[in-house]
Amino acid sequence: MFFLNDYQMERLLFSNDNFLFYEYKLESDFEREIIENSLHIFGANTVYIDIKKRIGDSILSIPDGYLIDFSFASEPRLYIIENELASHDPYKHIGSQLLKFAIGYKASGRKIKQFLLDNITSNEQKNQIVEEGLKFARHRNIDAFLEWLIFDKPIAAIVLIDRNSSELENVLSQLTMETDIIEFQTSISGDKKIHKFTPFNDEVREFIERPKLDVSPEDVDTIVVPAAADGFQSAFLEKNAWWQIRISASMLDRIKYIAAYQISPISAITHFAEVARIEKYKDTNKYILYFKDKATKIEPIKLDGKGLAPQAPRYTSMEKIKKAKTLSEVFGSNLK
Repeated sequence: MFFLNDYQMERLLFSNDNFLFYEYKLESDFEREIIENSLHIFGANTVYIDIKKRIGDSILSIPDGYLIDFSFASEPRLYIIENELASHDPYKHIGSQLLKFAIGYKASGRKIKQFLLDNITSNEQKNQIVEEGLKFARHRNIDAFLEWLIFDKPIAAIVLIDRNSSELENVLSQLTMETDIIEFQTSISGDKKIHKFTPFNDEVREFIERPKLDVSPEDVDTIVVPAAADGFQSAFLEKNAWWQIRISASMLDRIKYIAAYQISPISAITHFAEVARIEKYKDTNKYILYFKDKATKIEPIKLDGKGLAPQAPRYTSMEKIKKAKTLSEVFGSNLK
């Protein structure tokens, strides 16, 4: 049964059908949609495990699922999944749940490893994805791989929610565990549904799904940010920093450089800087990048095709930046 949010007037029109925002009343219904669409949300090079287990002896936390991500072939990563509704209190419910898990995670590592191992080896498709991933991650078997993943790598979290909010951003900014937010919204028309979301690791997946870009995820080390004249002068050049950037947990340790694309009328990448450190930006789940030194001016890498101008942060490699004359050589000319 569908319930409509009375105050939500936004609608989508498709094939003469009006789709209205659907507000989930039960978390179980929301979670079912996440599971059914997990391949689209997380990508083919991930393993989504939708099991719930009690973690820890004295601290109880029951994640909604786990994700093993092979976006970076040599550095896979484990995430816990929290499927939440915006109607839940972000402080008492979401923040508390993640904090409890972070506290009890290492102590319960053996239990986590065992039920992840049991789930993977009992599912032929999941087992095949992990076995294929082991070829690049260089682990002798799944047991050794999970041992490394749980005890040697920092865990991160993904919160899937029907409506993001500044309150949720504030809560997650206080956690030491890196957390990504995926807003997953549903609109309905009769018994028809449309889902709206930004895929997990979307900025990285383009290098996997569009191999003609000639950049592998392993090569990515540079974030390119669009900059208006005022912000570029006052922040990029004078303060040697750039802030309020949304960066996925998987990219935080990989960004070595930042490049500025000055928007129209300049329409070109004109400067880059080496990144000294990345920190949370105030009480948000976004980040500020501090430069090691003043930005370096380069020969402008000019816009040369429709759809190439960055509207939000984009990723590439510094090697491509240094060789490029035009944006198509930085991001690829086959953008759809």
